[in-house]
Amino acid sequence: MWYYFRMIENKKPLKKILMIATGGTIASKRSAEGLTPSLTSEELLSFVPEIREFCIPSSVQAMNIDSTNICADDWLVLERTIEENYDLYDGFVVCHGTDTMAYTAATLSYLIQNSPKPIVITGSQKPIDMDITDAKTNLSDSFLYCSSKYAHGVQIVFDGKVIKGTRAKKTRSKSYNAFSSINFPYTAIIQDGRVMQYDKSHRGGKPKFYRELDKKVGLFKLIPGANPLILDKYFELHDAVIIESFGTGGIPSGDKFGFYDIIDKWRKKGKILVMCTQVVNEGSDMTVYKVGKTIKEKYGFLESYDMTPEAVLAKLMWILAFKTRAVDVKRLFYKTVADDILYTE
Repeated sequence: MWYYFRMIENKKPLKKILMIATGGTIASKRSAEGLTPSLTSEELLSFVPEIREFCIPSSVQAMNIDSTNICADDWLVLERTIEENYDLYDGFVVCHGTDTMAYTAATLSYLIQNSPKPIVITGSQKPIDMDITDAKTNLSDSFLYCSSKYAHGVQIVFDGKVIKGTRAKKTRSKSYNAFSSINFPYTAIIQDGRVMQYDKSHRGGKPKFYRELDKKVGLFKLIPGANPLILDKYFELHDAVIIESFGTGGIPSGDKFGFYDIIDKWRKKGKILVMCTQVVNEGSDMTVYKVGKTIKEKYGFLESYDMTPEAVLAKLMWILAFKTRAVDVKRLFYKTVADDILYTE
């Protein structure tokens, strides 16, 4: 039955998919200094010849780096590469290192909005040239998903799971099931060459491309007894600062800490203040405790709620590139983009 289904399906015109290689573990080779991205985009494609049964693949090398080294300039290269090729292909697969993949997926979700075509990001925990690796499956699954009926928008495909670009987080450093979907269901599951699609919504129209990011967005991780002068420096260097706090969200209170005076100083100078939580699941709620409610009401903190820190960072970089008034930043921050936030004020 499955073979018959594949025969019928293969009578349809095959979709043209462009793979954009950026390096990462999937393209790495072993050396005395450790794994280093070395394989080209063409070499990566040579490991998955079976994908030509359901799509027409092409490839381009955007960069060849360890994803630890990725930055905003690289995200803009990826946006530009996809935008320049958008009308030529039916979908895109971005091969990427896993360590910062969630940041890239979130950022592309804001740089390329409402895309009716799929933009899939994938990678692996083991290099593709190893005998035992997850790379071949992840890469093949990504092309399969890109070729499927309902695929659209920015998604991560990894270990048989399809995750919204704004909801993905790397939650395991070595295991094959490295990524989780945070506070949101999977888009689809891929098993035995089949795509089981949960989200069957269609996206019509044209995508909206953005070509700029504000690089001056910082994330300050709060720890017990943190020095407030560090936060002061963060505000000096950035247009917006995300404070990653404990639990539902709050700032240590009292004169011995000194945070409130610093926050008040920079708020009056027009800096954007955002609160998110270090807790992976269930999000923030600054109204629960006095240490959160007081500062939100007094200093006008924006709050991440169910958004991931990766999405919060990317969204602020996108917003601040073309909006600077606090009222506009707040409006856009709480506007749902690519299913990034369920709760809105």
